[in-house]
Amino acid sequence: MKRHSNLWYQIIAFENLLNAARQAQRGKRFRHNVLTFNYNLEAELFQLKTELDQKTYQPGTYKTFEIVEPKRRLISAAPYRDRVVHHAMCNIIVPIFERTFIADSYANRVGFGTHRALRRFTQFARSQRYVLQCDIRQYFPSIDHAILKTQLRRKLKCKDTLWLIDTIIDNSNEQDPVVDHFPGDLLLTPLQRRRGLPIGNLTSQFFANVYLNGLDHFIKEQLKIKNYVRYVDDFALFSDDHQKLTLVRSAIEDYLAGIRLKIHPIKSQLFETKQGANFLGFRILPNQIRVRTENLRRARRRLRRLQTDYNQGRISAQEVYQSLQSWVAHLEQGDTWRLRQKIFADLVFSRP
Repeated sequence: MKRHSNLWYQIIAFENLLNAARQAQRGKRFRHNVLTFNYNLEAELFQLKTELDQKTYQPGTYKTFEIVEPKRRLISAAPYRDRVVHHAMCNIIVPIFERTFIADSYANRVGFGTHRALRRFTQFARSQRYVLQCDIRQYFPSIDHAILKTQLRRKLKCKDTLWLIDTIIDNSNEQDPVVDHFPGDLLLTPLQRRRGLPIGNLTSQFFANVYLNGLDHFIKEQLKIKNYVRYVDDFALFSDDHQKLTLVRSAIEDYLAGIRLKIHPIKSQLFETKQGANFLGFRILPNQIRVRTENLRRARRRLRRLQTDYNQGRISAQEVYQSLQSWVAHLEQGDTWRLRQKIFADLVFSRP
């Protein structure tokens, strides 16, 4: 396996840092921290370049908040200057790993995404009799730092780049505690190993794909499962052979134990595709694709908040439609024409 070196000066090049700043500010240009950074943009970027070159760069403190929909998760926001560094690093090293990813891994990749993943899942579900659908339990909090660093070193040997990667990983903030024992562990082993990546980082999304890339190849190449889809930690295997999927589940559990992960015992199930399967907010049935009920409830709450903000003059009608645009585009992946018409029919803009 080829290992790449001489990456560092590409990462810290002023042109790359400038491009990274432009990427990091997309959709956030008018936030206070971005405006402050951009006010002295050239000086800020040269300061970052100097800190990186002299190895004095140290990540700042994360801001954390909790969301409860679609499930309870701790979200971490890195300081803006750190996000610039994340983009600068990913601009150079992501293409190296991208070539190793399988075609049916869809999360956090340019040109892939939820819509393509949903179409692929639907294609497999409507052509195969059974599906083994799996979810990894507490995925981001469970990612083992030592294992992740070893995986990254299989493709990278640039010492300066590895220093930056280690700095970002080592400064991950505290995540939800996960205490799982694996074969060979002593009683205190789970407490002695550093693990967990902050959800919300560009680097965390990339590292999460690297961490399960070996699983993708194991399933496709060793277990010989042709019909397979993964989106972050949600993955599905399809076959007409029920016994084969029963056997491969055990093999997958053994593989995941080797990287200190476990599949969710309840969410991971083997069943007939004709029963319908949930994936990325939709329920895929043999003859239609429905939006899941909990997604509809969230959308209606979001719609009410938008209309309240509009009626109180906090946002414009254009901003309301822009906010809804991405969600409506997602709805278009299912059989939701009547629902989309109803959304806009219900959105009556009449300020009191």
